Amino acid sequence: MTSEQDLSEPPEHDLLVTLGDGKILEFDGEAGRAKLEFTCKPEMCHTGGIAQGGFVTGWIDSAMAHACVARYTDAYWVATLEVKISFFKPASPGQVIAEGWIERAGKQTVFTEGHLLDTEGNVLAKGTSTIRLVPNRQHD
Repeated sequence: MTSEQDLSEPPEHDLLVTLGDGKILEFDGEAGRAKLEFTCKPEMCHTGGIAQGGFVTGWIDSAMAHACVARYTDAYWVATLEVKISFFKPASPGQVIAEGWIERAGKQTVFTEGHLLDTEGNVLAKGTSTIRLVPNRQHD
């Protein structure tokens, strides 16, 4: 499942900016891995300076989706069917790193995993996702 377009340089999206000035640090199609950096801003936090769980989920989900985009290029768009996040430690304002990888893949269904780290490498949350690969009709 490949595309004619070379995605060694991943496409940038406004969504990553919306999620906290997101930057793609690693994008490896062969390994099916992606690493993204986000800024947890004070306005993303509850009182007490703890990131709202939806942002944490979004950061990990983005990394897992980018792992699929790295592997399958733009020949497919990825549709998250299910996502589960376990929260271990709170994320505070500052930089966080979201990593995602393909754990197992079938013809149309991909199982991914990911986690969120602080700048010291502590795991803040972990996630799993079931993703459906939907053929991009522009490639027909």
